[in-house]
Amino acid sequence: MEHGGKIVFGASVGILMLETRFPRIPGDMGNAATWPFPVHYRVVKGATPGNVVRGDPRQQLDAFITAGRDLVEMGCDGITTTCGFLSLLQEDLKEALDVPVATSSLIQVPLIERLLPAQRHVTVITISKAALTEAHLAAAGARLDTPIIGTDGGRAFSESVLNDKADIDFEACRQDLIAAGNEVRESYPETGTIVLECTNMVPFAADIRKATGLPVYSIRSLITWFQSGLLPQKFPLELDDPRH
Repeated sequence: MEHGGKIVFGASVGILMLETRFPRIPGDMGNAATWPFPVHYRVVKGATPGNVVRGDPRQQLDAFITAGRDLVEMGCDGITTTCGFLSLLQEDLKEALDVPVATSSLIQVPLIERLLPAQRHVTVITISKAALTEAHLAAAGARLDTPIIGTDGGRAFSESVLNDKADIDFEACRQDLIAAGNEVRESYPETGTIVLECTNMVPFAADIRKATGLPVYSIRSLITWFQSGLLPQKFPLELDDPRH
């Protein structure tokens, strides 16, 4: 006997998208090819990279809740978003949607620090060091003194994404992220792990890892783990195995 109650089956993760026009290459969570499992998308109208990062996304909470409820009604068992600054909505969204919610890759910071030696810590790379505040860190459960490196002064990445440009020089963006990784090593040599705040940084995670030698965690690492609990892989039970 199979149990119903959903509209669509087989896609447990729902992604709340900012309203954008910039290109999303594989690795970006807004590119469906990024995921090794099916996902659902909903656009939150009026929520742009500029006003979410530089403004207060709590002013658009109702729009996020409405889009999130649409995803849950479709059949999603867990919800995420496409901007690390939306950690500010973590508490409100999980209560309103009544399913597990992972708004930001920053949620990983306290868990990862539990894995590191006492003398090591997480350093965050963000799209805007100027805009990432203690409130964003606190909402994610991260230490308020977590070191932060921004791509604000780089060639292309921050400007292109925050201004929602239709054309992006991704090689210049890659160089920005490598430079940010090198700055982590130079400014915070006791760093044990890097966490990428921005969901659009994922395509460059391997480049940062190669340049720095440090483990790099992102929204993709978080949501891959997140989905593994929403829809665990089923393994055949080998009844003939003498160990059973």
